[in-house]
Amino acid sequence: MKFSQTNQGRVFVIRLEDGEILHEKIEEFAREHSIKAASLMVLGCADKGSKLIVGPENGRGKKIVPLEYILDNVYEITGNGTIFPGPTGEPVLHMHIACGRKGSAKVGCVRNGVKVWHLMEIILTELPDSIARRELDKATGFELLNP
Repeated sequence: MKFSQTNQGRVFVIRLEDGEILHEKIEEFAREHSIKAASLMVLGCADKGSKLIVGPENGRGKKIVPLEYILDNVYEITGNGTIFPGPTGEPVLHMHIACGRKGSAKVGCVRNGVKVWHLMEIILTELPDSIARRELDKATGFELLNP
C-alpha cells in the first residue's frame, strides 16, 4: 500500500448538458479552474452509443487488451472517480460508472466516451494539497496512481 494525505478544498456543483462527453468536459473544467486533484460523484443518464471499458480480455494475460461495451440505449448512471495529474501534468479523470436499464446493469470506465443524455450532475471536491500523480507503468501500459 502507498498513500499520502491531503485536505479538501473547493467544492463544485456541475451539470453537464445533452451530448457532452463526460471525461472531456470534466478534464476541461479542471484545466479552466486550475484543479490538479479531486474526487467526484456523478449521477444522471448516459446516451445510446456511449462507450465503456469493461475489463481486460484475459485477466492475467501477458498483453492487456481492453474490452469495450457500447450502450444500446439510454441508461441511468451513478459513479465515482478521481482527477490527478497525468505524466504530462494535465488533469486526468479516472471514473467508473454503473449503468442500469430495466433491471440490467453494465459497469465500466468512462475513458472511451460516455455521452450525456439530457443531464449529468457532478459534485467535484478539490484536493488542493495532493502530491499524487499518475505515472506510466511500462509493464501494464496503465497510468497508475502514485500517491
